[in-house]
Amino acid sequence: MKISLLPLAQLELDEAFAWYEKQVVGLGYEFLDEFDQTVRLIVSFPKMAEKIEVDARRRLLNRFPYGVIYGIDGNTVVVIAVAHLKRKPGYWMSRFLA
Repeated sequence: MKISLLPLAQLELDEAFAWYEKQVVGLGYEFLDEFDQTVRLIVSFPKMAEKIEVDARRRLLNRFPYGVIYGIDGNTVVVIAVAHLKRKPGYWMSRFLA
């Protein structure tokens, strides 16, 4: 399977990295490593994650309060959001429906 991030999901990933890196040097890279491990699991087992909408799933990062919201489009995992778990639930729904 291939992986694709919507532009807003990429922006969320970049912003989270920058925030963690500003807190403690190196923590942003630890966040990216955790994100990478989570995406690798998703690509290997795309249907194993929690289904939160008809065609959307969420896999939680282990060390950080984020979830990867994604859908499956043929042979591609499409990351819809890199969502902080304390944000308003479902804020990303308009991306999914577009």
